[in-house]
Amino acid sequence: MKKYFFILMIIFGMQTNAQDWKLVWSDEFDSLNINKNNWKFEIGNNNGWGNNELQYYTNRADNSTIKDGNLLIIAKQELYGGKNYTSARLKTQDLKSFKYGKIEGRIKLPAQQGIWPAFWTLGTNINQVGWPKCGEIDIMEHINKVNYVNGTLHWDNSGHASYGKTITCDVTKYHVYSIEWNENAIKWFVDGNKYCEINIANNAGGTEEVHNPMFILLNLAVGGNWPGNPDGTTVFPDTMFVDYVRVYQTGVTSGSALQKKEGFSMEQNYPNPFNSTTTFSYSIPSTSSVSLKVFDANGREVSTIVNEKMQTGKHEREWNGAGFPGGVYYCKLQAGQFEETKRIVLLR
Repeated sequence: MKKYFFILMIIFGMQTNAQDWKLVWSDEFDSLNINKNNWKFEIGNNNGWGNNELQYYTNRADNSTIKDGNLLIIAKQELYGGKNYTSARLKTQDLKSFKYGKIEGRIKLPAQQGIWPAFWTLGTNINQVGWPKCGEIDIMEHINKVNYVNGTLHWDNSGHASYGKTITCDVTKYHVYSIEWNENAIKWFVDGNKYCEINIANNAGGTEEVHNPMFILLNLAVGGNWPGNPDGTTVFPDTMFVDYVRVYQTGVTSGSALQKKEGFSMEQNYPNPFNSTTTFSYSIPSTSSVSLKVFDANGREVSTIVNEKMQTGKHEREWNGAGFPGGVYYCKLQAGQFEETKRIVLLR
C-alpha cells in the first residue's frame, strides 16, 4: 500500500503540496518492531480513562504489533488485569511533540458495537494542568457501526468546551485522516476533503491551550460512556490498522526528517522493490562498530551485510537477493545505541 519512493521524495527535498509543507517526522511502521524512540505504551485501565472504558491496555504483542507495514492495535476479549478486555494505547509523550503543522495518518478502522478507535493529540502540559486545560484535538474518532467519523477540539473556557463535526465515510477502508493547525485555525480533513474548521486566532473562545506543543496518541478502546458496551454481535479480536503517521510543518529545512539520534542515518535502499540486488546507503558521524543485517518477514536473520568497525562518512553496501524467495524483508542498521530498520520488497 505504501508508496515506496516516499523516502526518495524527502531526500531530494520535494514539497508535499503547494502550501510548502515539509515532512518533519513520521513513522511508516516498516520496522520489525514498534519503534520505542517514537512510541510508549499506556498500561492499565486508569479507572476507565474518565469514560468508563472496559479494556486493560497492555504493551504485549498480542495487542499491538507491526505486520505488512502496518501498526496493528488489537482489542481482545480475555480476562487480564481484572478486566474482560485488552487493547493498546500508544503515545509520543516525552518522545515527540509538535506545535502547529499538518498531522495525518492513513488508517483502516473496525466497526462494531462497543468499539472506539481514535487518532488524537493532547497538550504536553497535561501532567501540570490536567484535562481539559491541556487541550485535546481529536483528529479522528469512530464508534460502533456508524458510517461517519468525528473531528473534535476540546479545551477549557471556564469549564469544558468542545467543537466538532462529522463526515461520512466507509471506515472499514483505508482513509487519510488529518488536521492542519496553525496560529489562526484548526482544520479537519478526510482524504484531503475539509469538513470542519475552528478559529483559534488570538485565543478566540479561550483556546490558548491549543497554541502549545502537543503529543500524538493512537488507541482502540472497548466500551465506554459514548459507544456503550459490546454486545452479542461484537466479534473479537478486532483490529485498527495504521499504515503511517506523518507530521509536516512549514518554514523548516526539507532534510530535517533525516536527522537521527547521534547523527546516524540510514537512507532508503535503491531500488525498492527490486528483482535481484539493491543498495543500502547510510551515514556514520564517528568511527563505530556497525551491523547491517537482513531479516525475513518472520524476524529470522537471513543475511549479514556488514559486521565490522567503520570510519566516519557515507557508506554503501549491496545485497544480492537472487537466492531468496520473493516477499517482504527488513534491513536493520545498528551502530552503538542507534538502530533503524527499513522495509524492502524482493520481486519474483
